[in-house]
Amino acid sequence: MDLCLKLASRELSAGDVAALVVAEPELLSQVFEGLNVPKAAIKFGCEKTLRLISEKAPQLLYPHYDFFVALLDSENSFLRWGAIHTLGNLAAVDSQNRFEEVFEKYFAPIPGPALIPAANAIGGAARIAKARPELTPRITAELLKVEQASYQTPECRNVALGQAIDSFDAFFDNVEDKEAVLAMVERQLANTRNATRKRAERFLKRHGR
Repeated sequence: MDLCLKLASRELSAGDVAALVVAEPELLSQVFEGLNVPKAAIKFGCEKTLRLISEKAPQLLYPHYDFFVALLDSENSFLRWGAIHTLGNLAAVDSQNRFEEVFEKYFAPIPGPALIPAANAIGGAARIAKARPELTPRITAELLKVEQASYQTPECRNVALGQAIDSFDAFFDNVEDKEAVLAMVERQLANTRNATRKRAERFLKRHGR
């Protein structure tokens, strides 16, 4: 718990702790312990640390795959959102093809109503598609649902559409149904959100007809 206490006191940042754990994996247990501490600064600091470890050294967390899958049902929304992010990163080391077991649950937030878990799944989609190209058709179908999604506000959907365009951009070369994706992106040239329109313009310059 020493590392968690240092996180809470800001003596160490989540990035500092992640680097320490990558260098000394035996410290990882302290970070997992911190998720069970009631104090928010410790709990959320440890969750952020795990997300960073999943980016830097996903192989350290892969043995705990079931733990992160269970967090998808957590009553704590912050832990649920973090689990979506982490599972997306673990796709890079998913030697046992575990992701198929949770595919539907992982992408379930995309149709709405909450933007944040949907955005995390949209971002994870690109990482998963690049690591598991055989899943690209199914992932493409999930991302295309964003256009018909219903979030808290229409502007939330516009934000999600911009993120979906960025995600497609990362693995478009492997997309089979390119026409469906291009058509969706072309429709965003009329999006009321300036940032999303610009994403669509950049995408079409790179990948357009």
